[in-house]
Amino acid sequence: MGRAKGRMQLSPGDWIGLGALGTGLLFLFVVPGLVFIPLGLFLILCMIAPFLPGVSFFLPVISKGRSGKRAVALTFDDGPDPGSTPRLLHLLKTHDMKATFFVVGEKAARHPQLIQEILRQGHSIGNHSLTHDNLVMFKRRRTLKREITATQEILADFGIRPLAFRPPVGITYPGLGGVLTQAGLYALSFSCRAADGGNRWIRNLSGRILRKLHPDAIIALHDASPPDERLLSYWLDEVERILTGIREREFVVTPLPQLIGRRVMEAVSNRERHIVDKSFR
Repeated sequence: MGRAKGRMQLSPGDWIGLGALGTGLLFLFVVPGLVFIPLGLFLILCMIAPFLPGVSFFLPVISKGRSGKRAVALTFDDGPDPGSTPRLLHLLKTHDMKATFFVVGEKAARHPQLIQEILRQGHSIGNHSLTHDNLVMFKRRRTLKREITATQEILADFGIRPLAFRPPVGITYPGLGGVLTQAGLYALSFSCRAADGGNRWIRNLSGRILRKLHPDAIIALHDASPPDERLLSYWLDEVERILTGIREREFVVTPLPQLIGRRVMEAVSNRERHIVDKSFR
């Protein structure tokens, strides 16, 4: 399917690890009592880094744009959702704004008409894993590959191939870079989010986003109905306040590909849709 399979380069985490090992060996011969300090600090970094979405510790991660302008991009995770997606699309159309939807593979398969409508209205789509397992990064590499490639295959049936992958909850791990390279994807996170728990905590959502707004921000929101359906209208009002607040602060909503200077998805041919690469099974 034309997947890029370039050579993996050493990540910042790899270089820091090598530096910690070298320093530890030096201490071994000079100050043996300090040999575990650099190695211990490296292990602490390895435990913290997965939970820092904007840090390219284990692999390159795009977390903000490169336009140099007062521009921002809108992204919505966890959909599509029949309760929220149609109303969100209507809201975006009313404001003449384009967004990127990082969709969950299982939901895309259950609601194909919503994926078609997202594309019909000119929005882009990224890969957000098959099941949105928050702990997928801590499971076997084979499981992670299946979560990613199964979603690619589902979306290929709509004539597209996502090029951007957003890890669930923004968590990364050392093996993710190799899996993405093999699948022809790159990692993309965000620089502006409200920690809304997938629309579980939406009180003052607009205020929390607008306070963090900055040039070249990638805004992370969620396209999922709140657990309490009575709050759906409140959530939509908060999203509208975000859209109007962006303009009031003299920012421009720019499609994500333009903001980061890279394509988020590409079209696939009818032939490619039916190719199954056994190496990903």
